[in-house]
Amino acid sequence: MEKNQTDRKNNLGKVHLYAGDGKGKTTAAVGLAVRAAGNGLNILFMQFLKAGKSGEINILKQIPNIKILDTNPINKFVFAMNEQEKKETQISTKRYFTEAMQIIEKNQVDLLVMDEILGAISTEIISETVITQFLQAKPAHLEVVMTGRGPSQDLIELADYYSEIKSKKHPYETEKLLARQGIEY
Repeated sequence: MEKNQTDRKNNLGKVHLYAGDGKGKTTAAVGLAVRAAGNGLNILFMQFLKAGKSGEINILKQIPNIKILDTNPINKFVFAMNEQEKKETQISTKRYFTEAMQIIEKNQVDLLVMDEILGAISTEIISETVITQFLQAKPAHLEVVMTGRGPSQDLIELADYYSEIKSKKHPYETEKLLARQGIEY
């Protein structure tokens, strides 16, 4: 490994939290993942509560040093799931989180993105305790990004960066414009 890359990796280890009701949390996380990949870092990108069909996943899969883990086997919002589907999503999420921890333990990841982890916590797909324990014990060099709405005070305190993205105006509110492929997903 060249000296500059070693220096970059030695400066890692911060926790980012992109939260709020505004558009752009996933976009910010994807942008950081692309920037990190462009600088030779290895990224593990996990999407919670999403079906892995959005445009950013399509392009991230083409970048050699980005690995994608989708955690939602059911293509529904949690509120629309029956109990069996919710249980299946919880089991799938636990399996993928365990897989992610194994990859991280092998020192194969510099940046972990947990997109919509806050939604997974608020819908009880994964326990916040699991996430806070992971953050407290994570490898010192591992940079972590979490996105979603409504972070707890505990997660805010564990974060080194906390950006709140607030919606001031949105076409859904003014025009009832639904999410558009290529722009919102």
